[in-house]
Amino acid sequence: MAQADALYVDYLPVLLAAIVGFVLVFSALIGSRLLAPFSQEREKGTTYECGMLPLQRASTNFGMRFYLYAILFVVFDVEAVFIFPWALSFMGIGQFAYWSMVVFIGILGLGLGYAWKKGALQWR
Repeated sequence: MAQADALYVDYLPVLLAAIVGFVLVFSALIGSRLLAPFSQEREKGTTYECGMLPLQRASTNFGMRFYLYAILFVVFDVEAVFIFPWALSFMGIGQFAYWSMVVFIGILGLGLGYAWKKGALQWR
């Protein structure tokens, strides 16, 4: 029972930080709603393009290649999120974790090769 109490004591700062974070976010949202000026004019709904009149509607479609770049960025960003903690604890994790990371990087390499072969990395 004492060990469970110690576990809760360890997570108390995390709980307090989460509560303070939520209070700060909600107070900022409520404060901006109460203090910010709001206007119902037609021009407010138009897209802002560096002081010029908009050239096209804001709800235009983007090309598929932008989504491919975004997905590739997310994939390799997630890779970096996994590799940095792994590299910091490399000496103490053992052989299984090493080979798991080799397989993980291999799968990502295959995905990169596939994207390269399909031309997803060429800017047109």
